[in-house]
Amino acid sequence: MTTATLILTDGTKIVGQNFGAPHSQGGEVVFTTGMVGYPESLTDPSYCGQILLFTYPLIGNYDVPPSSAWESHRIWTSGVIVSQFLRLDPWLKKFNVPGIVIPDTRALTLKLRQHGVMLGKIVIDQDIPIPNPNQTNLVAQVSTTKKTTHGNGQKHVVLVDCGAKKNILRSLLTHHLKVTVVPWNSDIPNCDGVVISNGPGDPLQATTTIATIKKLLHHNFPILGICLGNQLLALAAGGTTYKLKYGHRGQNQPCLLENTHRCFLTTQNHGFAIDKLPPGFTPWFTNANDRTNEGIRHRSKPWMSVQFHPEACPGPTDTQWVFDEFIKYL
Repeated sequence: MTTATLILTDGTKIVGQNFGAPHSQGGEVVFTTGMVGYPESLTDPSYCGQILLFTYPLIGNYDVPPSSAWESHRIWTSGVIVSQFLRLDPWLKKFNVPGIVIPDTRALTLKLRQHGVMLGKIVIDQDIPIPNPNQTNLVAQVSTTKKTTHGNGQKHVVLVDCGAKKNILRSLLTHHLKVTVVPWNSDIPNCDGVVISNGPGDPLQATTTIATIKKLLHHNFPILGICLGNQLLALAAGGTTYKLKYGHRGQNQPCLLENTHRCFLTTQNHGFAIDKLPPGFTPWFTNANDRTNEGIRHRSKPWMSVQFHPEACPGPTDTQWVFDEFIKYL
């Protein structure tokens, strides 16, 4: 394998070995704590612009599943950092994604926890400047460009694709709905309800989607936001968001259901969160680790959103009932 160097903006340099594509690439260096689910994570559009560090020491040990099991049509990460890998090299090369093997992924994870996520680059064939993906509208890069309709149920739901994982659509279709998937900057056609999907980057960059959601709030039909959709709904309704120190990425994030002692294990992948709740909304879930907001719902309207992934893929399916909660309002 060729020598590769991971360089962070604080000056840290870690020498390792390249696998995957043999070219330099930059992005935001983040870590995920999942023990499994690397195919779903790598194909999750929410990782666009990020160099993903896997804390679990061996990645690729159960091979690459067929594309029907992926969460999109390609790998979206800018780069991959592992301690050991199996079988991933051809897959990363196919999508032109570089990887680096470093001796101690735990030490790098501790650095990111203490300092916060950092911009960085994997340098292989030539030096490159370090980009800042959060200064661009990544949603426009990962969203579908055309409207498609799936299923033939009596109730019609529009899924706003801000980088939607495939299992959101699969989960909706199991409820015998007609689902129309529209681009991030599309107007909303006539429907019975709207789902705003997950996606990458700073929610403030998706100004067109926020403006569209503001228009939706003049109506009374149900709205469900997922991950980025949670933040976009909050911004459209008058709330604020902020960047977390190192985000929540993995399949083991504990979320407390408001006004109960029930705690759910959730799949998460986000670097931003809701700060000030919008008027008329109350907390729905709270993170049991750091007490950050994990979901909101309106006091009287059928509007709700969650910061985690009720569709899972990968991870626990404890919160799939969130879809039921949304659908009962249709």
